[in-house]
Amino acid sequence: MNRTNPIGFFDSGIGGLTVVKAVTRIMPNENIVYFGDTARVPYGSKSNETVVEYSLQAANFLLRKNIKLLIVACNTASSVALKELRKFLTVPVIGMIEPGAKMALQESRKGIVGVIGTRATINNKAYTYELKKINPKVKVYEQACPLFVPLAEEGWLDHKVTSMIAKEYLGGLNEKKIDSLILGCTHYPILSDVIQKVVGKNVKLIDSGTPAARLVEDYLNGRQLRNLSVHHGQSEFYVSDVPTKFREVAERFLGKKITHLHKVELDELTNE
Repeated sequence: MNRTNPIGFFDSGIGGLTVVKAVTRIMPNENIVYFGDTARVPYGSKSNETVVEYSLQAANFLLRKNIKLLIVACNTASSVALKELRKFLTVPVIGMIEPGAKMALQESRKGIVGVIGTRATINNKAYTYELKKINPKVKVYEQACPLFVPLAEEGWLDHKVTSMIAKEYLGGLNEKKIDSLILGCTHYPILSDVIQKVVGKNVKLIDSGTPAARLVEDYLNGRQLRNLSVHHGQSEFYVSDVPTKFREVAERFLGKKITHLHKVELDELTNE
């Protein structure tokens, strides 16, 4: 394995860019390859079997790009497919659930943690399991917020509709007096401003991308796989549908131009 090999990321759409942003903030010289499965977004409303299938396809596509490590930048895939990915892949795989749960417990003052995510993540209770494995006494309250994904994809960050939906979803968690809230979908940090307004300034929002990025940094340093180049790394982005819309939203979120954006035909994924 070469130090200059890229780090691979995949998500159902643009949400995983929040993790890319966290990684490149602390390791700007790493090369990045990102796959957003925009033709089949969202994963959160699909069956576990389908999510596993899509995740393996995305991972195999990224393996062909000679990645040195895979980040499952999708909470749904992390909650459903991580075990299968680690079983079949030849590179290390890092998901979102464990680092997010650890950070939430570190930030929680009263041990009352809220979790929001897609239906699949919430139904699988992946965060509740991980949180209670670390601290059996923690109180966990979960809420599915399926409409947050299309709102983030559409870029409706300040729209009144987004605010109304956030109030509808999060009202019950406010009643539980949570003191930290896990944004259990990588799309949700894009909506962090409106979420923070609804839950109040005393609730700490937990973006799993930040602790996941630190975990990646520790892993690469520990195995002498950190890219030592003095130059900023190269980033390549692949999507399975409508790259123009992806470019628009991604550039607004990342705050920079995307020059290497390619569309992947679905048969390139499914025929492997």
